[in-house]
Amino acid sequence: MRLFGRNAADIRCERKLFNFRYESAAHWLQIFREFYGPTHKAFAALDAAGQRTLAEAITDLLEQRNVGGRRSLVVPAEYLEVVIVKQ
Repeated sequence: MRLFGRNAADIRCERKLFNFRYESAAHWLQIFREFYGPTHKAFAALDAAGQRTLAEAITDLLEQRNVGGRRSLVVPAEYLEVVIVKQ
């Protein structure tokens, strides 16, 4: 509550799960390279060899975490939901 001081009447935190669902690891990579700023910037900062290495590393990680089987990509991810109620 220190960060928000008297403006916060209540702060609640809850761990939640989100399933990333894509056609494949390649599809995930295409979407994130085009539309997700941090991924787009990471690839833009690399030369062609670095981009290939990063793409391979991300694809390997996604395939390791995939619980969707061979015909789709489903990767569970945990996040923290924080709800702050103002006074």
